Amino acid sequence: MAPEAETKAARDLPPLLVLAVGLAARLALAQGSFLNPDEALLNLLASQASVGLAYRAALTTPHPPLLILALYYWRWLGQSELILRLPSVLAGTACSWVAYQWLKQVSNRSTALTGLLLFTFTPALIELSAEIRQYALVLFFMASCLYLSERALRENSWPWMILFSLSLMAALLTHYSAMIFAFTIGVYMLVRLYPYGRRPLVFAVWMCGQAAATALCRYFLVTHVAELWQSGMPRWIADNYLRSSLYHSGDQRWAVFAAAQTVRLFEYLLANGVGGVLALLAFLGGQVVLLSQRQPIHEQGPRPRELALLLGLPFLVSCGAALAGLFPYGGTRHDVFLSLFGLSGASFGLAAWRRPARDWTRPLVIVDCLALCNFLPMSKLRVRADHASARMKEAMAAVRATVPPGSIIFADDQSGLLLGYYLCGHGIVQVFPPPRLFEKSDCGPYTTLTTPQTWSLRPQEVPGEVEKLALAYQLAPGTRIWWFDAGWIGVSALELRQELMRRGWTAPRAFGENILLCPLTVGPPGEIREAGRSESPAAGSAGRRRADK
Repeated sequence: MAPEAETKAARDLPPLLVLAVGLAARLALAQGSFLNPDEALLNLLASQASVGLAYRAALTTPHPPLLILALYYWRWLGQSELILRLPSVLAGTACSWVAYQWLKQVSNRSTALTGLLLFTFTPALIELSAEIRQYALVLFFMASCLYLSERALRENSWPWMILFSLSLMAALLTHYSAMIFAFTIGVYMLVRLYPYGRRPLVFAVWMCGQAAATALCRYFLVTHVAELWQSGMPRWIADNYLRSSLYHSGDQRWAVFAAAQTVRLFEYLLANGVGGVLALLAFLGGQVVLLSQRQPIHEQGPRPRELALLLGLPFLVSCGAALAGLFPYGGTRHDVFLSLFGLSGASFGLAAWRRPARDWTRPLVIVDCLALCNFLPMSKLRVRADHASARMKEAMAAVRATVPPGSIIFADDQSGLLLGYYLCGHGIVQVFPPPRLFEKSDCGPYTTLTTPQTWSLRPQEVPGEVEKLALAYQLAPGTRIWWFDAGWIGVSALELRQELMRRGWTAPRAFGENILLCPLTVGPPGEIREAGRSESPAAGSAGRRRADK
């Protein structure tokens, strides 16, 4: 092998090894846990009889339809947990590589390698790349936009600019946070393309792409988003689990909100308070470095201040949207698109760190810090025992062995999503509005009844729901009903167990802290009795929110 080829191979080996380890981590996480209710919902929406119905089903969620439509065809390859999560795994891994390639174009190799480590091993990106969600896909399209736009500008190439526009529209079809990205990249490209007569054909193609992206945004804002506002879903979200990520003037001052939410965002990305603060400081250091430089890093590349604009503007726009109550900003996965800019900025800050001795010192320190963030207890890289696939398999085996054929299994909305995927092999919850009081379905030898209007039932709410169910279906006193409860997030196992015991329920079977099977007996109106007995009372907990609103 020629010396030049040997040198190139030696330089390419570390990035490829980093990418391979990142892919392995995502695959391990993707196959180690059972689906959460959000994932089961997205799979259900894609499991329609036609692509037209899949599109209609996608519009019942607060997201554009691209992922649902892609899953509609992808499911033909298989419907196991790993197969369904594989698009996210591949997109998340590819995003790291594309971002690395972009950083090589606009910076030096040291900055690019630092960025590759951050994009590959940041805990939040690993987690979201191992789930059936939109985030890995939209990050891949956004990173592709950065790379393709740079190629188009450097080579004065209109074909590259067409690919940039297609990637931008794909991002807009994947997640509505891409609208903030589209505004940011639009401002950045206006600055980079000036004077506009210097690249007339590239500029004209870019303008056509911007017109198409604007038309696409307008279409979904007028149709899908407008319907969501009329349904009251955004207001419910703002008043519930995303309340802390939207500004409320009576809670705190806007400057305090902006600063606190920026810290929360980086803490979420690193799954650790100390790691998040260090990453934020590195990002701010990177901005200082870029703003203080005068000369471009590459002759045909962007000026440092142009890069500072690109990396800083999304945070300002996102914070402004949260202050206006339009989009959340803070420690939530809805803002994970900001990782593309935050981690890139941190790469510039870390690359400016003067190495005390050898070249491997800085990468080693970064890898050690990321490893700590990934393997601390709050990180999800280690699959929690209660979320392990074995827990759900154990629960389904117990249902088949314990629940007699012909029985009624009762579940709330999120639990019905999991029950349909793991036990029935098809959806058993309602998809299209208007919502009904109960949704009745066949599930092999069983009949399932789910509550489309209730995402998660608490134990104290079960008697009232079962009484409604008994009246609706004229169930005689003494009829046995099995309550199935499952989810990832919710009341702790100890709290739920205490509530069940306080009410005299001694026979629920728990499979970890997140899955519960409890026999109930319909009594006279106003009365419901727990049936059966177990030697050691235990209980599971359920999630308390609708899918990814």
